[in-house]
Formats: sequence, structure tokens, C-alpha cells
Amino acid sequence: MSCCLLDFCRVQELRQVRESLFASQRSAVTGDSTDPAENELSWDNSDWGSWETSDTREDRTTAEEDVQLQSVPWLQDCVLSLSPCSDLLVIAREHKAVFLSAKWQTDDSGREEMTLAVSWSGTLSTEEGECVNSVVCIPLASQKRSSTGRPDWTCIVVGFSSGYVRFYTENGVLLLAQLLNEDPVLRLKCRTYEIPRHPGVTEQVLSARLQKSGRSRWACMRACVPAAAGSDVVQPPPLAYKKWGLQDVDSIIDHSSVGVIPLSVFDQMKNASVLGGFHASVKGSPPAMSQYITVGGGPFTGFYYAVEGSSQPLLSHVALAVASKLTSALFNAASGWLGWKKNEEEPGQKHKPKVEPATPLPVRFGLPDSRRHGESICLSPCYSMAGVTDDFGRVTLLDVARGIAIRMWKGYRDAQLGWVQVFEANTDRDMASSPSMPRRHAHFLVIYAPRRGILEVWGTQHGPRVGAFTVGKHCRLLYPGYRLMGVNSVTSHAWHSHTQQVCLFDPTTGVIRSITVPFHLALSDKKSERARDLHLLKRLSSVLRSRELDPTFLESEAQSVLLEIKHPAIKKQICLLTRMLKHSLDPEAVDELLLQLCSSQLKLLQLYTDVQLLHSPDNSPTDSDSLSVPGIEDDLTQVRPILQRYAEVNSRPSVSFAEDSGGPLPVRAFLSQLVCEDGELRVVRGPDTDWTQLGSFLFWGCLSGQSPLERVCETLQQSGISPQQLLSLLLTVWLNREKEILKNAAATRNLHTLLNTLTSMKGAVDESWDVQCVSPWWQQVRVACVQSESAGAALLAALVAHLVAKSSITSLAESKFQADWECVSLELEQWVVCVRQLEDVLALQTLLSLPSPQGSPGGATQRCSVKALLESGRGGLADRVAKLIFRQDVAPRTLQAMVEWKGDGQSSDQPVEEPLQQRKGGWGDLQRLQALMCVCERFPSSLSADMMWAHCCWEYVVQWNKDPEMCRNLEWSVQYLKMISSPHIQLGISSMMWNTFIVKRFSATAFLMEKVGKAPKDRLCRRDVGMGDAAMTSFLGSCVLLLQALMESDSGVEEVCVPQVCVEEVWGAVEGPASLVELALQHRAVHYPLIQHHCLLASLLHAAMTFSLRVKPLSLFDSKGKNAFFRDLSTIQLLPSGDMDPGLVALRQEFLMSVLTGWVKSLDDVEGRGPLDECHEGAWPVMCLEVASVLQVNADVLRRHLVCELYNQGLDLRAEEAVLEVEDKEVLGSQLLVLIGQRLAFSLLHSQTQTKVTMELLARLPPTLCTWLKAMDPSDLRCPCVSLQKTSKLVSRVIEILPENHAQYSLALHLLETVDSLQDE
Repeated sequence: MSCCLLDFCRVQELRQVRESLFASQRSAVTGDSTDPAENELSWDNSDWGSWETSDTREDRTTAEEDVQLQSVPWLQDCVLSLSPCSDLLVIAREHKAVFLSAKWQTDDSGREEMTLAVSWSGTLSTEEGECVNSVVCIPLASQKRSSTGRPDWTCIVVGFSSGYVRFYTENGVLLLAQLLNEDPVLRLKCRTYEIPRHPGVTEQVLSARLQKSGRSRWACMRACVPAAAGSDVVQPPPLAYKKWGLQDVDSIIDHSSVGVIPLSVFDQMKNASVLGGFHASVKGSPPAMSQYITVGGGPFTGFYYAVEGSSQPLLSHVALAVASKLTSALFNAASGWLGWKKNEEEPGQKHKPKVEPATPLPVRFGLPDSRRHGESICLSPCYSMAGVTDDFGRVTLLDVARGIAIRMWKGYRDAQLGWVQVFEANTDRDMASSPSMPRRHAHFLVIYAPRRGILEVWGTQHGPRVGAFTVGKHCRLLYPGYRLMGVNSVTSHAWHSHTQQVCLFDPTTGVIRSITVPFHLALSDKKSERARDLHLLKRLSSVLRSRELDPTFLESEAQSVLLEIKHPAIKKQICLLTRMLKHSLDPEAVDELLLQLCSSQLKLLQLYTDVQLLHSPDNSPTDSDSLSVPGIEDDLTQVRPILQRYAEVNSRPSVSFAEDSGGPLPVRAFLSQLVCEDGELRVVRGPDTDWTQLGSFLFWGCLSGQSPLERVCETLQQSGISPQQLLSLLLTVWLNREKEILKNAAATRNLHTLLNTLTSMKGAVDESWDVQCVSPWWQQVRVACVQSESAGAALLAALVAHLVAKSSITSLAESKFQADWECVSLELEQWVVCVRQLEDVLALQTLLSLPSPQGSPGGATQRCSVKALLESGRGGLADRVAKLIFRQDVAPRTLQAMVEWKGDGQSSDQPVEEPLQQRKGGWGDLQRLQALMCVCERFPSSLSADMMWAHCCWEYVVQWNKDPEMCRNLEWSVQYLKMISSPHIQLGISSMMWNTFIVKRFSATAFLMEKVGKAPKDRLCRRDVGMGDAAMTSFLGSCVLLLQALMESDSGVEEVCVPQVCVEEVWGAVEGPASLVELALQHRAVHYPLIQHHCLLASLLHAAMTFSLRVKPLSLFDSKGKNAFFRDLSTIQLLPSGDMDPGLVALRQEFLMSVLTGWVKSLDDVEGRGPLDECHEGAWPVMCLEVASVLQVNADVLRRHLVCELYNQGLDLRAEEAVLEVEDKEVLGSQLLVLIGQRLAFSLLHSQTQTKVTMELLARLPPTLCTWLKAMDPSDLRCPCVSLQKTSKLVSRVIEILPENHAQYSLALHLLETVDSLQDE
């Protein structure tokens, strides 16, 4: 009922085959000695002991040489072809070949088996230097009425590297040779008649057309056989063929002929529009076309279509070759009869036949993939799909009709493909109801991966893997892809029973195996398991309806079907069906199984009734002392505060449905989960919901105090259910009904009573258990608590179980040792660790369950368990806390303030709101802060400051990568990065951030700005970088900060030791993936100059985007600088050095001056600003001056330009501070004189500000000064309306700057007089 490999044939005399094909290599390795191990594959030599020699040294040498030969994959260098009838195998290499024919022999057990023995071996090539490239064995159908549809003989078609295609008989006699092309023959393919599924008129006509060329070849081969044997026969008809020249392709490795395809009217119109355009004409009837598919390169897969009748068969040369062959055969026979001797043919007179030209056939379309090259193509039996292998180790499934790839498998390098076609078995009822309905069939793709030594069977088109077999790595998959030649719709009814589809040949054992796949595996999809089971049920039903029924056969068939069926309901139906049928076959017999079933059901119903009666509320008086549990109150007092916080957090209302409300368990559900075997009850584990319902039915009344504990436990003990299953049910109820447990204070005491009772049951704790070993009973409790995500209920269960286990171990120790001895048990140590871990998880789960504040990102609440933390690695805890911090939307400075306050040794009595509320963005919720502090105190190593900052940094950058428009996430990520104190961790985290998330978008930004030559618009930013222009500006600023942090951390790694990643002692068993900090510490060192080079580019890009400047950023660097960008930061690149080109320096200076101008324009306030270094905006002048030294730009030029721009903007106070940093003040004075002249020209000559006083003052000015003022252009001033007091102060500053012997000193004095005169008037 499953996919299997069956041995159906064995190859004999593998040694002889290998020696025939590798004679030269064999002579070099070994001599002519025989191999006794190989003889086991050829004949039985058990009775030849008296003929053996006594020289064991030669035998040992021969065996070693044969083992050496067997280890070499010699079969991979050979060309193989197996006949579809499996009666002939051809193995060829270079110019030699070996034919193996089928024989039947009897083995030692008397069983007959088929073997393949050597029937002919020799040389096939006739020309010098040619070798065999491809072989095809084509069985020809017999024309005798007694053997209709059976093979008559097999024709071997061989393709050579010289371009010849030769036809041979089974005895190696050459029938026909044809030179089709001068290029080597790559592969030979054959197509034979296939029975159509729906034989309509169109398909019947096409089938006749398909067989035209094949029948011609079949008739020619049949006529050549008697000619080769020397008989006088009629001349055979010529071999007709068509020759196509496939164009528009770089290389062809393999091809497949699909045959004539039927076209619909839509396909005809589609092809006409594709080929001829909009105005293409459409013929009345669709033409018949042959489809060809090639694999290779350029394109990877090409599709060709040839219209029938476009190329005439080439007959002339083939007819000449056939006639010459027949004439020479008859002449040789006649010369032998008459005693004539044939003269030796002189060399050099051999005439090379003419090669007919090919008809060009252009490619219609293909699958273009420049890097992928196809290696082979395998067409399905229905000609609708094809499997293609390539040099990337991929197997692609093609839809032949649509010309598209529908599926791809990876990891199959050098794969070999084959197809299995399986038909559904027709039952008698199906044949009687609808005899004309075609049988369903399924196709399976067989993939043999030689490098992995595995054979897989996959359902198509999107089916799962239905079979996998481990085979050798040197096997060969033999798939002919065709059947008998010469059959038609009349004689093809019996061919399937005589042909094999896919075989696997193992050269190490010589066994050929066939692959058998049942039809129902086509229905074995995950979504259709029930359909597959119904199919199996239908199959068994058809067997039961047969007229003659053997009980033995019925039992075996039912057993095989039961093993395959997955659904219990269908399996139970089959069991009842077979039992009823067996009872009907023997009416007098009593069905014992039915009696056992009835008795077991009665026992289960009795248990259900007893438990249900005990569920009534227990109103009997209860002794309060019996409910008190000594020792449990102390443990509960310690964990009560955190349990209360956990209960408050999880007490939020939730949605519930009426169907989910806890009601009485239905009888049907109870019976479906319990079975009675040999008088004992056993619980069948089903879905978690059913398991919880059953446990609630048995134990919830006891836990809630509504049922008598002793009577319920006594009833369950008498039922025969194992204590282990009862314990599992009890723990399931306790852990899944956590909210009710936390609200009921008496539930803990009731659990203690139940655990004590279950522990005292027979079979619970092994009597031979040693207290120094781990008990399986208590290990079951710990495993359930550790795996549960209900932290509160798990902790309570662990505390109660610890108390019960301690009492049990103490009593057991007192019985073995003295009473005053203290028992030290490994079991108790395990409980201490478990309880501590559950306490930590409870604190963590309380923190993770906190609701997100309004307006925060939010998200689903994380659930954790001890097992999940142990398997998440050393960084699993910090990762969960980082996700919580992101959901809570906590600012980095707020979190840092809390950690610093906790690290200063403050007591928990001091309020934590005061230092936090002083920061912006504080939580403002004491509950959240206390929960986080509690977790940090419990995990001092796993949640150290650097560990938390690193994971918060990574979480925020991951969230930013999901939504790049949220630029605040990246900004906070960089802030968390700068908060890391260890330079080693900071270096690794920043390098990982750069390589994983930043560099790709950063390079895209640089190339985009280089392309457009300015700050790009929002549309271009979204298209190329994936974010808007505002977000991209913030992104570049974060890139600058990230690279600066990377440089700072790289400078400090040598001064600090590498930190150790530690965990708490109780969590020492943690395992899993490496933490983020561990990965950061393993990161390679970086190259500081290369980081500085990228930081320089990031600063320029950020400035250009901030002030919307026109610049090509990469053009500001030479060729060395451009080539070094976007390389791995750990590599050493050739960076610019020495003097730079003056033209390039001028471009850089102009850009930096534009940055300073843009910064000055962005200043809104004219006065009231503090010093430049104290303002955030003051970072831009500092950046320009720092970058100027790297770009070889004169920094003093930038300072002078900044002063002039500040005065131009009217920011005189800022400008006065900037003047102090200028070195060449004489040049600055000359520049400021021009600005003063512009201000005075605006005051004296502007039409709106001119008055009578100003006109009189202008008339009194010296002519030289007046002419100079008129030459000034006030329009260059961005803020012309400046007070005369500021202008006077500026003139005084210029007079102080300029020396008295300066050429413009007198001009400055005249300007001072003019300004004073304006102030006086």
C-alpha cells in the first residue's frame, strides 16, 4: 500500500562487462585472474572446490584488485539503455558496447528469476576517432496473431560523435547507417504510440499523424532484418525523416519532441496575434503543429513549433543508403555461394555521404535565464509536463502546454529523472455502471540524486513526496520514455503488462529494481487525507462485494488497509465491517470480539456514571485541620506578591463562546477517549481540547472543592487507569484553567491531596527507586510545568509537588537510614532548580503581559515557558524584553535613567517616579517600572545593561527595516547603540547593523543623488530607496551617527578587555542559538580609514538632503575614493592620498560653502541665540570645518564665508563670535566692506527709504564714495533692513581689523563718518 522498490532482474557477469569496456584500464590495474566474488553474480561454483589451486596469494591479490575496481564509479562513464520490455540492456563506452539479453534461471531456493547475461560484445564504431554518445533500445511489435502487442525483436539505435546514427540487431549486426548531420549526436529520443484518454475525432486524427514517421521507420527496420541475414527479399521502403535547424539559441544540451498538439480557436488567434501583430489574419481551421522543447543556454528552455507540411521528408539519400546496403548484402551472399573472393577495399576511396540541409525553425518563446544552463529534459507519459535539470542543482517542472515553470526542487545536483504513470484499478461495479468512463491516472516524478544516494518519488503537479529510498551513489536511473513501436489503437491493449516504466540499476550488486507506486498516494496530500482514506475504504468495499471471498485474503487485505488509514472513524468502520462479514460467513460462531467490545463499553459507562454522581456538591462537614498543609503556606507567602501582580495583569476580560463553556462531558466524547484492553482502562491521547475536557470531568470537581476527594480518587483507582495517565490529566486541567485556579485559594490544598493520593497508588513510584536518582514520576510533573506557558499555575503545581516529593523522600529515607540523618537527594535538587526557574519565568511573564500604552506600536502578548527560555540561547531573555520595550514605546533616556537609578544601589523603598519623571517620555506607570526592575534583579547577568541596550538597539533597527518611514525607530536604535559601554559589543553591533540593514539603502541613496545631481524628490526616493524624502534625510543623519559610533568603538577596543557573556547559575543549562552579543563579539575587526571615508560621504549626503543642494556626491571624490565606497568595512581598500586635483578641491569648497549658506538661511531668529557650540544647529559649521581638513579645503575660507553669510542674514551677534575664529582678517575686512556698502546703498539709494535728509547727506559725500555706493547691489542682501547701530558697529569692527596702511582703510573711515551722520540725523 506504499511506494516500494522491487527486485525484478539481476545482471550477470559484471566482471566480463567491465573488462570488455575498460580493457586498457583493467590491464593496467590487474592481470587475467578471476574474481570468486564476481562469480557469484554469474554462476554457482560451489561444486568446483577440487578444481581450485592452493595459491591463496593470487586469490587475495585478485580480490583486492576487484574491490578497487568496484569502488570506482565505472558505470558513470558509460552509456546505458534498457528496453521498455526489460529484455535487453546495452552498455557502451567510447567505441565498444556490450549487449545483455534476458534469461530465466532457478536459484538455490527453487524460485525462478530473470537475469541479464552477455549475448554480444564488440566494437560498434566504423570510422576512426568516433565514439558512442547515445543508445536507444526500441522493441518492435510482433505481427503474429498469437503474440499481438508483444515484442518481436529489439532494434538498437546508436548515435556517434561523428554524426552517424546506426541501427543494429540484438546480435550486433548493422542494419542501417545514416549521417544526419556532421555535428556529434548528443542524445537520442524516441516517441511511440500512447492510448488517448478521451479518444475524440481530433485526437484520433492526430494520433494517426504522429505514427506516420514512426511507422515508416518500423517498416524499414523490419525489411532490413532479412536483408542483413542474407535472404532474398524485396527492397525495404526508405526511411523518411525531417531535419530542423533550431535557431535563436546559444547552446542545446537536450531536447524533447512533444508531437502534434491540437489547437483550439483561442490558441490559433493568440498565436496569430503574437506572431503577426494586431492586423494578423486567421485561417479558417487551426493548423496542426509539432512542438519541440530544448534545454541548454540562451534561453534556458526554448519552445519551438513546426507547422505540419512545412518541411518535406528527406528521402533521396536515405533510399540510396538502404539500396546500397541491400545490394552489398545480396552481393556478399552470392559471392559466398559461388566461391568468389572480394578484393580488399582501398583506403581513401570511402566516399562521405551528402548531408541534407536543415529547415530553419525559429524559437517561439522560452524561459530566459542567463546564468542557468539546462542539462536534461524528461517528458511525462501524457506529454503535458516535463522535468528539467540544470547546473544549479535544481529540478524544474514545466507545463508543456502553457510553457511555464510550475514547480522547482533544489538540492539535486547531477539528478536523473523519470516518470511513473499509475492507473486506478477498475472494479466490477465501476465497469458495470459506466464501462465507457476512462480510468483515472496519476503521474509521479522520480528523482535520483547520486550525490546524496537517495531516490525520491514526488506527486505532481503540487503533490508531496510520497516515497524516499536510500540507494547507492553510483546507480543509474533507467527511464526509456517510450513503449513498443509498431502498435496502434487495436494492438495496444496488452502492452502495459509487458513494459516497465522506471528502473534503477545498482552496479555494486547488479540488481535492477522497478519502482511501484500505488494510485492512492496521489490523494495523500495533507489537505486530502480523508479523501485518501475513503479511496482505500472504497477499494476494500469492492473486494468485499466480490462473489468469491476467501477469509484469509479478506483478513490480509483489511490489515493492509488499516495500516494505511489515518482517520480513526474510518478505521473503526472497517473493523466493524470485517467483523460483521466474518460473522455472516459463519452464522453459528459467536463473535468474541463483539462481546469484549460490549463488556468494555459497559465498564466505561459505569465509570462515567460513578464519576458524574460524585460531581454533586460536597456538603459533608470537613475537618479544617485535614485541609491545612504544613509548609505550603510559607512558600506561598514568598511568592504571593508576584502572584498577585500576575493575576492582576491577566485578569483582563476576554472573549468567550457559549460552546466553550464548561459543561458536562458528553458520553460520546468520554467513550471516544477511553478504551478497555484486557480488563484495564487506557486513555487515548487526542487533541488538547478533548484531553482538557476529560481531565476537567474527572478532577475539576475535586480541585474546586465540589466533590469528595477520597471517593473520586478511590473510584479512579478501582477503574484500572494507570497513575501516570491520571497524573497527566490532572496537570493538564491545572495548567489550562489558570484563571480559576488563581481565584480559588483552596485549589492548592486540594491539589496537594490529589497528588498525595496519586503518588500512593500502585505503579506510580517504582518501589526499587533510589532516592539518589531522578524519579520518572516526579520528572513527569517537572516536564509538564517546564513546558507550560501558564506561569502562575505551573509555579503553584511545582511548589505543591516539591512538598509532596520531599515528604515522600523523607519517609523513604527514614525507613532505610537513621531518623536523625538529613536526606540529600538529587530529586530535591532538581525541584529547587525547577521552582527557582518558574519563579523567574513568572516575573518575566508578568512583565510581558503588561498592556501597551495608548498610541504605542502594541502587538500580541508574548508567552514564555522555562523550556522556551532554555532553548532560546543566552540572548533569548534579553530579546523578549527588547520586544516588550518596543511595544511599550519607552524612550532610551527614560530606560537609561531607570537602569542608572537601580545601579546606584537605591533601596526599593525610595520612589522611582522622581528621577524618571524628570525625563521626557517617562512611563508614568509605577506598575510597569516595578515589573521591569523585578525582572532585572532576578536576571542580573542575562539582563545586564550592555546586553539590554544591544538587544533594544537591534529590535528597533529591525522594526525600522520593516517600516523605513518610521525614522524614529532608527534614531532610537542609534541612541541605544551609543549607550553601550563596552567598545567590543558596540563595535560588533554597529558592524552588523551596517552590513545587514544600512549599507544597501545607503548605497542606493548615493547612486540616486549622483544620478539626478541634486536632492531627489519624494517619488524618486520611494522608488529607489523605499522611503520618502523626509525619512531619507533622517536616515542619512542616523548613518552619520552610526559610523561615528563605529569609529569611536574601534578606537577603544584595545584599551578594554573582551567582556564575558554569562548567565545565572540556575539557568546554566541554557542552550540554543548564539546570542546577539556573542555574535557581536565574534565579528571581525574593521578598517578605520574606510569607516572614516564612508562617514565623510554620509555627512555630505546628509547635508545635501537637509538643505536641498545641487551636487553629485560621488563626483567629489577621485577614482580611488569611488572604488572604496560600499565595500566590506573589514577589508583594506586603496584610499585617496596626496594632493588632490585643484578643480576637485574647488568643487568641494563650493559645496561646503553652499552648506554653510543653507544653514544660515535655516536660522529663523535674528537675535537671542546662544553661542554656536551650544545650539543644535551649530553642528553644521563644525561638521563643515571638520570635513574641510579631510577634503583638503582651506578652512579659513569657510570661516570667512560663514561670517559674511551671517552678516548678510542680519545675524550680527552670531557673526561677531564667528569673526574671532578667522585667521586672515584682512581679506575678511575687504569682504565686509562690500557688505557695508550694500547696506548703506539700500539706506541711501532705495526709493522707499530715501528722504530729504538722506538726499542732502548723499550730496555731501565725496564723489568717489558716492560712485562706489552706487555700484553696490543691495538685492544681494537677504536682510537689508538692519539698524544703523549694527552697521556702525560692523564698520568699527572692520576698522579694527584692517591695518592703517591698507588700501581700503580710508574707505572704511569714510563709511564710518557716513553711518555716524545718518545716526545723528
